[in-house]
Amino acid sequence: MAENIADAASAGTLLEPRLPVDGVAGCFIDGRWHWPESGDKLIVENPSRRVPLAEIGRGTAREVGLAVDAATAAFPAWRALAASERGRMLSELGDRLIADAEEVARLLAAETGNAIKTQSRGEVMGAAGVLKYYGGVSVEQKGETLPLGPGIFSYSTREPHGVVGSIIPWNSPLQLGAVKISMALATGNTLVLKPAEDAPLAVLRLVEMAADIFPPGVFNVVTGLGEEAGAALARHPDVAKVSFTGSSEVGKLVAHAAADRIANVTLELGGKSPCIVFPDAAAEPHLDQTVTGICNAMRFARQGQSCTAGSRLFVHRSVWDTIMPRVAEKAAAMVVGDALDPDVDIGAVINGERYGAIRAYVAEAEAEGATFLTGATPPDDPPGYQPIPTVLAGLDNTWRVAREEVFGPVLVAIPWDDEDEVVTMANDTHYGLAAFLFTRDAATIIRMTRAIDAGWVQVNQGGGQIPGMSYGGTKQSGIGSEYSIEGALEAYTFRKCVTIAVDP
Repeated sequence: MAENIADAASAGTLLEPRLPVDGVAGCFIDGRWHWPESGDKLIVENPSRRVPLAEIGRGTAREVGLAVDAATAAFPAWRALAASERGRMLSELGDRLIADAEEVARLLAAETGNAIKTQSRGEVMGAAGVLKYYGGVSVEQKGETLPLGPGIFSYSTREPHGVVGSIIPWNSPLQLGAVKISMALATGNTLVLKPAEDAPLAVLRLVEMAADIFPPGVFNVVTGLGEEAGAALARHPDVAKVSFTGSSEVGKLVAHAAADRIANVTLELGGKSPCIVFPDAAAEPHLDQTVTGICNAMRFARQGQSCTAGSRLFVHRSVWDTIMPRVAEKAAAMVVGDALDPDVDIGAVINGERYGAIRAYVAEAEAEGATFLTGATPPDDPPGYQPIPTVLAGLDNTWRVAREEVFGPVLVAIPWDDEDEVVTMANDTHYGLAAFLFTRDAATIIRMTRAIDAGWVQVNQGGGQIPGMSYGGTKQSGIGSEYSIEGALEAYTFRKCVTIAVDP
């Protein structure tokens, strides 16, 4: 699957990963490993150490074409298979992932920089949970009987689109890969999956586990660059459905490619999520829960690399001096270091480009007069791409750091006085993915959750997605929803209506 080109055992007591099997390519097509025709390779780097971790194949339009051909050929038999049997296979893959969870978590931490203690272990179990959830609910693909009148029997069924092309990012590759795999295969589609070139290894380990579960051609993977393999997959004429998770900028290109041939598309894109704190959330016994929820919502433990991160914190002015010192203290207490260190809370961002962009945002805010409640502008050339948690104040909702998706551990805190004012600020963004609300007042909860423009609103918590919930955004944060069986049916199938004249 990948070729080991570096011995990562130099850190002694760290929980070292077992790299994928040497000499096997990063493309899995029609039930077999496949080295790209060009022979080109891509280097996967360990961002915590800035050392090469592995090499994978650099697939292009050629490999995408082979994978789509294989998925097309496998589709008729796969769609005809009983939904319960498809579900059984997904559940078996989930069980295999659980059995190898620790090894996969180490690999995931090494390639993504997400700390094994706080993130990578949880992501592995979350991915297994997604596979087993869809394995269990795959039989719920039910249609309706339509009472059109005597002499007519009319009913509807749910039918798969065909070949699905899925493109996933690097920030949570295993979890998002499991979502794409599960939704496509459970509903009777076949799949070509393109993982992010920065973090494909845990997904490829999952492919190893799945190799003898699914029939050849049902589940295919092509590794490569987004502008080469990803673009080719999005525009391939035989891909009936495209599912993309990533930035809004790339999402627009994917949507355009799908629109040109009127293909179905699901987009889960960026966010600049508001986190709103009302005065009663700062009162005992709720204060500690509120502070923890704010830090969780900001996704500090994922280095802020989450599209749902509550990176705009709006705190009522009357409780600012109660909330903000505690938030800063909690963020500052988190241990930053190597993602494979079992004592580290926060690992590294994915690569030098991302690190540099985060540094530029913070440096600009500092130059414009922002106040650091904790943190600092990251150093220019660190040994690992590890920016420290940063909380900024002394700015407003018009600053660039408060409007653009930093995708780093940078929280912008802004005081507010009036409810209408904070709703206006919260909605003053082209994003609409997530929002977080902290208050114990039922009337305020109902009023605010209705007023906020977001596809997912959490109240008094800052957790992650759970299988079975409907997850998706509005405005430029995306199209469609995922994580639930309802979302799978809406996005991965079409409704077929059958009307039969019945003899009297």
